[in-house]
Amino acid sequence: MITRTIQKQIEDNLFKNKVIVLYGARRTGKTTLSKQILEKHGVNGRYINCELFAEKKRLQSENEQDLFNFLGQYKVVVLDEAQVVPNIGRILKILVDTFPQIQIIATGSSSFDLANQIGEPLTGRSRQFMLYPLSLGELVQSGFDSAQIDSRLSNILRFGMMPSVFGKTMNEAIPEISEITTNYLYKDILMYQKLKKSELLDNLLEALALQLGNEVSYRELAKMLNTSPQTIKNYIELLEKTFVIFRLRSFARNPRNEIAIKNSRKIYFYDIGVRNSIIRNFNEMSIRNDVGAIWENFCVVEMMKKLQAGEIYYNQYFWRSKVNLKEIDLIVDYAGNLKCYEFKYGANSKAKVPKGFSDFYTDYSFDIVDKENYYRFLV
Repeated sequence: MITRTIQKQIEDNLFKNKVIVLYGARRTGKTTLSKQILEKHGVNGRYINCELFAEKKRLQSENEQDLFNFLGQYKVVVLDEAQVVPNIGRILKILVDTFPQIQIIATGSSSFDLANQIGEPLTGRSRQFMLYPLSLGELVQSGFDSAQIDSRLSNILRFGMMPSVFGKTMNEAIPEISEITTNYLYKDILMYQKLKKSELLDNLLEALALQLGNEVSYRELAKMLNTSPQTIKNYIELLEKTFVIFRLRSFARNPRNEIAIKNSRKIYFYDIGVRNSIIRNFNEMSIRNDVGAIWENFCVVEMMKKLQAGEIYYNQYFWRSKVNLKEIDLIVDYAGNLKCYEFKYGANSKAKVPKGFSDFYTDYSFDIVDKENYYRFLV
């Protein structure tokens, strides 16, 4: 059992008259984590799967007495996949305002439903958390040492860090991550769009997976997939709101010499195993031609997990010069203090800060993260 760092953060925020909202892609472990929290409250805890018709129907009532009859005998109630309940924002507002003695934990794998519904009704009444796939830090917290992690690194880069995939053999991991990719990650988008599995969605995901580590142009993707740039933008936003991918903007305070933020973005996958499944390539690192992109995606995501675990507020960017297209893979901005990283899979790789960056910025650090020193930076 891997200890999830976010569990303590959630438990520290219970019974403060706020709804706990737990976001994350399907199969990242939201249900397991929620039930672990409930176990500490015994008979005073209640788990409700909102995707079950009978449970969803009972939650649709905005009558206070009906809601109290359903939930009032419990101290902690988990509403799993709460986004499927119509008017869930108003219902959560009634619960938190009328029954402050009940702690509600609402989970959601779709922020375009849940976040939109709870935004205004729960202003000032919620505390939101994000559950990623497993992190290196969580492995260490659960007893893995650096040697054990090193021995698993190749499989992590091939199959990812989804809880049900981690630690499995190749013959077990490939069908598991393939099933997650095929049967779960699309689910909320297809429900939202009321579509059967979309060929355009498949083709877009494959194009994004193959362009990993490169800047993405909506116009070029639209031309490639025979659709409009606006459609591409809409689908990418849906994929982002279901926690399949995320965008990294470019960093620019000297726009005369830097790529403009509004015109430039990179797209990464929250789980590298999902990305590899999309392109159906689980080859060993030694025979791949996309090792650099895989390593970059892995490092960017692990940095995000590490910062969240430390409850550090930050912004993340990449940087590229207009003049010679020199690049910095990741810039983490801590209140104006810039930490710059270059990600190189090969050990003892060489890189230096691009001159266009060092000429304009002074308050920064620069490090190369490779397969020999990653533990120091990402754990």
